[in-house]
Amino acid sequence: MDVLLLTANVGSLFDDLEGLQIIWLQEFYQVVKKYTPHFIALHCQEIGGKDYEAGMVHVNKFVADILSSNEMKEYNRVRVYIDQDFSAHDHFTALGSMYFLHQSIQDIYQFDFKVQSYKEVQGKEVHTTSLHNNSMIEKERFSQDFWPEFKWSRKGYIRTRWRLQNRIFDLVNIHLFHDASNLIAWKSPSTFPGNRRKALGHVLSRITDARYEKVPFLIFGDFNVRLDTQRVVETLCSTASVETILNGEPEDVKKVTFQERGNDHKVLLRIESKTFDYFDQDVFRHNNGKALLEFDQELTTFFNEICELDIEFPPSYPYSEINTEGTLYANTRCPAWCDRILMSPSANEVVVKGKYAYDLMGLSVCMGDHKPVFLYFQLTD
Repeated sequence: MDVLLLTANVGSLFDDLEGLQIIWLQEFYQVVKKYTPHFIALHCQEIGGKDYEAGMVHVNKFVADILSSNEMKEYNRVRVYIDQDFSAHDHFTALGSMYFLHQSIQDIYQFDFKVQSYKEVQGKEVHTTSLHNNSMIEKERFSQDFWPEFKWSRKGYIRTRWRLQNRIFDLVNIHLFHDASNLIAWKSPSTFPGNRRKALGHVLSRITDARYEKVPFLIFGDFNVRLDTQRVVETLCSTASVETILNGEPEDVKKVTFQERGNDHKVLLRIESKTFDYFDQDVFRHNNGKALLEFDQELTTFFNEICELDIEFPPSYPYSEINTEGTLYANTRCPAWCDRILMSPSANEVVVKGKYAYDLMGLSVCMGDHKPVFLYFQLTD
């Protein structure tokens, strides 16, 4: 059985319905056509967009367009879980988990967490309300304790469990906390990685605890993991002079500029709260950014619990949201591999047995500020 897993932060799509969304769907269909998978799991974050109260009205059409498309007509069984009730502040995550089963396969079952038994998947179902009471998923918005300094966050996770023929997997859609300020992130160690580690540790403990049988899992979404910004800056600007501009108070930094000591003091890098403007973006694209992977250390805390295939693609975030700038990064954050597909060691053993591919979707076109990441693999006997 061929399996395709995709994670996509779709926050940009609902700001440009006629542009980005059409391009995004075309790229999605191309990946489906290329790998012709029997089972597809699409995990979306920021459903409804950054302004979700205005954009959520467009979500149903986005889902309906996928389900009714000619490219997906052979997927005759579907399960969709869209967390779109933003009025339920204690539960709202803006996550969307979609699962598509090809007509050629049989014996696919989904786990009911309440009665603790498997139900055969038949027909097409779209669930958008009262997801916190839906027994076919486990959903949680992270409590305020995970990020006390932030007023409110819609970050969280959705878990489903599947029996694909004779193999059982948990599939977890996740969205972890972002870096609120480049200036704070640059002054390593900042609190942001700790917030993410705390939340990820919580999810890993929940999906491996004693409430249910422990099974292989794949956890894929927007982990928001960042490079060690301080070390990246030290490497990129090792010989530069530093100019700090304050808002007024001694500790209130407005902007930091790194300039060459000669060459007419050429500006190499400018950092502000929402700006990371380095003069040469090729550093992040050359050889798929491999030279920067040594600064990608946030997940190493968990590498006795989770695995990842080798990364052979450039940082997935933050890309320009301008349609004609599909290969350019936005000058807002230090590029990083935010979007990932991780798995338990037991799942990793299954994935690497056959052919597999771990890559970005839509590398040469505009997909929004995040490039989706996918994993194709074969389930072998």
